[in-house]
Amino acid sequence: MAAGAMSLVLLAGHSPGQTATNTPAASAPEATTNQWAFYASATAYLVPHSRDYVNPMLTADRDWLHLEARYNYEALDTGSTWLGYNLRAGSKLALNFTPMLGGVFGHRTGVAPGYNLLLSYGRFTLSSQGEYFFDTGDRPESFFYTWSEFSYSPWEWLRGGIVIQRTRAYQTDFDIQRGLLVGFSYKKVDFTTYVLNPGWADPVVQLTVGVQF
Repeated sequence: MAAGAMSLVLLAGHSPGQTATNTPAASAPEATTNQWAFYASATAYLVPHSRDYVNPMLTADRDWLHLEARYNYEALDTGSTWLGYNLRAGSKLALNFTPMLGGVFGHRTGVAPGYNLLLSYGRFTLSSQGEYFFDTGDRPESFFYTWSEFSYSPWEWLRGGIVIQRTRAYQTDFDIQRGLLVGFSYKKVDFTTYVLNPGWADPVVQLTVGVQF
């Protein structure tokens, strides 16, 4: 994704995240040698009985190099910057994997090793964004964050699926949240809606928009 909220939907067309991204997670476009590829997204979090907020994210890729910036991901009023190495394998069953290291600053401070992952086969896609945040200011606040999706695309412009998330940017009755997603794409723009915890608690709604350029 955190993963945080760069999901308005972070992985709408392919994670906040991510691309995600979030990938969140693994949604960033593939960069070829000597060419930069950029992906920007913003996710609005509508949280019952708590503060609503927006999680913006920006990624830049060139060949093996991956750069990323997030805000309101690990925690509210907190930013992070990331450096990663892009690895790719396969064609029919395609894997994109980016190990990363991030620095976190703002309301929370620390370091975070993490990853972006995208596995695709035909019209099926599995994406995941995760990190372990080591809070150097308050060790008990260290935690593992993840945003993961499994989706199916009956057409190139439409996808639907399931999502799970673990975050401390906001609190719910569930340590691991789960829910549904539906996403639409038009040219280089993605729109995704996530509904977390439906039927178990007051749902958290996430609205994500992302654009490649």
